[in-house]
Amino acid sequence: MSPETAIAVSYKAAELEKALRRVIRGNDEVVRLALVSIFARGHLLIEGVPGVGKTTLGQALARAIDCTFQRVQFTSDMLPSDVLGISVYSAMEQVFEFKRGPVFTNVLLADEINRTTPKTQSALLEAMNEGQVTVDAHSYELPQPFLVIATQNPVEHHGTYPLPESQLDRFLMRVRMGYPDATAERVILRSEAGAAHLQELQPVLTAADVLEMQEAVKRIRVDESLVTYALEIVKRTRGSEYLSLGVSPRGAQALYRAAQAMAFLDGRSFCTPEDFKPLAVPVFAHRVVVNGQYASTMKKSEQADQVLREIVANVAVPV
Repeated sequence: MSPETAIAVSYKAAELEKALRRVIRGNDEVVRLALVSIFARGHLLIEGVPGVGKTTLGQALARAIDCTFQRVQFTSDMLPSDVLGISVYSAMEQVFEFKRGPVFTNVLLADEINRTTPKTQSALLEAMNEGQVTVDAHSYELPQPFLVIATQNPVEHHGTYPLPESQLDRFLMRVRMGYPDATAERVILRSEAGAAHLQELQPVLTAADVLEMQEAVKRIRVDESLVTYALEIVKRTRGSEYLSLGVSPRGAQALYRAAQAMAFLDGRSFCTPEDFKPLAVPVFAHRVVVNGQYASTMKKSEQADQVLREIVANVAVPV
């Protein structure tokens, strides 16, 4: 990519972020991490109470990149075929025809994914990992780019099925979407800014632009000292007395890709420690398990975050 092209691409990415921030008020970090996810070819898990804009974020992102969007409201009686699709017999053609499900889209909003059964949750595993689905021994490619934004209410709520570790590991990162600050909420109340700006939002990028940017992210330079830094954090999660399950090799790869995407969004062709350090918690927190004997001394929703922050703080940052 030439310097002129790199500048143009970086400008488009910045415009995309500005457009999303006009719709999603008071959660700038979540907007940034959603863009990191799609440019790093990952998926995003958002936790938060109802009504803070989780669904709106998915809709706004799909509009802004001019891609197809599907929303699936997960419930306890859903089946995998409700997500993937089903083969239906055609009496006229005397063959089975595959009717594609909502997963065949660019941006899939899996709303309240923890309200459906593990069997239906697992229907997304192949789609998220390989960009395809297999039904009746036939594999079908998904459109690209492909991004799953899954939302879930806090696990303390009744009627939920916590996602298993294998499913959580498929998400590039998990973020918490909280209440907007007082200033942002005042703007929302006075002007209904989110709803108005969502309808007015015009495409900033195309699907082809996103694919081009995903390729550009892969070419972001990462110094060997930063690889060593990331691996040291991973190593300490595996040896920590506070964690019974450390970060997997897939988790280490996720941090590497996310840091490249963060550098790309900042308009740089190389990574710095500041691309890795703030991403360690959102990329790793859902991949580790806190040791039971220490869990009682921490707030349940912040156990892993607290342990990881301490680990990151004790790892020397490369100069």
